[in-house]
Amino acid sequence: MTATIIPTATSFHTADGLTLTADRWGTGDQVVLLFHGGGQTRHAWGGAAQRLAAAGWCAYTIDQRGHGESDWSPDGEYRIDRFAEDVRGICRSFAKPPAVVGASLGGIASLIAQGECAEAVLSALVLVDITPRVERAGVERIINFMAARAETGFATLEECADYVASYLPHRKRPKDLSGLMKNLRLRDDGRYYWHWDPRFVTNAERRMEDRDPARMIAAAGRLQCPTLLVRGGSSDLVSEEVAREFLDLVPQAEFADVAGAGHMVAGDKNDAFTDAVLPFLSKHH
Repeated sequence: MTATIIPTATSFHTADGLTLTADRWGTGDQVVLLFHGGGQTRHAWGGAAQRLAAAGWCAYTIDQRGHGESDWSPDGEYRIDRFAEDVRGICRSFAKPPAVVGASLGGIASLIAQGECAEAVLSALVLVDITPRVERAGVERIINFMAARAETGFATLEECADYVASYLPHRKRPKDLSGLMKNLRLRDDGRYYWHWDPRFVTNAERRMEDRDPARMIAAAGRLQCPTLLVRGGSSDLVSEEVAREFLDLVPQAEFADVAGAGHMVAGDKNDAFTDAVLPFLSKHH
């Protein structure tokens, strides 16, 4: 049986002075950075990071700006350019370009970070259920879920668990709700709020335009590094059609379809997700 690896707390600093909280898993020579999706925290990667570290990688799971225990943008601004610059800055803090795994928001930021940069800031890219063009209905479903309780929060953990279960009916509702606290803050008013800046979903329509497909297509077309697209087999964001479009756009890209997983692939099917990512990373390092 593989020994449990305990992560070490660490942090990174952004160009505009924010501190981003992170966990380091393992001490291997090869570095891989994991950037979560919008509304998530670094804890979304726990199972994958554990296995990456056991396989000899040094894995960093990072709370992106405005999420988890990382600093919030003082001006409440969360344009994709800021997330992309955070990715570049963290990558450049290492002696050689690391591999990067990015889910949804983290994938968009990583794609733009490398696709709009002349130098090689990352050595390999894994995009988790995100492509330059996505299904609009799936995006709106996520935004509506995040925005509905951003300001009001929840009276109890049970209320929050019921809300999450209504959004993710394919997942079994946990009996032990303590894990929810990784994604919530208990405030002085006695209510539980999501562990991210509610301003992140403010003016969501403008932010969607900020990540326009034409820009992302151009960035993807400039990718030179080994690339893997991991799609959730039941994803309502990345259809088979848009996945094929991406593979045509990025000739060196490889593809993995994780059956039974929705948009949050690592959370839905962690073992299958990691089984797809580990061979890709090993092959290119």
